[in-house]
Amino acid sequence: MEKSAASVDEFLASLPDDRQGDMVLLDRLIVERMPDAERVLWEGVFWGGSEQRIIGYGDWSYTRSDRTRVDWFRVGLGMQKNHISVYLNATEDGQYLAKKYGGRLGAVKIGSAAVSFRRVEGVDLGELGRLVSLAAGAGPDGKV
Repeated sequence: MEKSAASVDEFLASLPDDRQGDMVLLDRLIVERMPDAERVLWEGVFWGGSEQRIIGYGDWSYTRSDRTRVDWFRVGLGMQKNHISVYLNATEDGQYLAKKYGGRLGAVKIGSAAVSFRRVEGVDLGELGRLVSLAAGAGPDGKV
């Protein structure tokens, strides 16, 4: 995936009405917790080979185990066919924030760095906002 010149606001406005409200609410929550972070639409093939558009907040660069340098976002917001995902690219005590604190978030599915859910109604947005703040404050190595 790569950064796009496309407008994040136009992307949000183009979403289906039944999903747009949740995405706009989450975008506002993330911007509130990361007011100084760059907000960019990333587009392209995501892990697993699917075409995606993800709003990325904050720049982050890291080196993979194969020594490839990767430019990425600290926090991401994406909408898939059946769910919304918030990506928290930071760790605490050797665990991704999503894995470590996912049990506090409510009706969500937890991946390594992803928190996924169908609707925001079942999500503890206060706790999600706290995790976004933690991720925003992570150091260059991704550690909180």
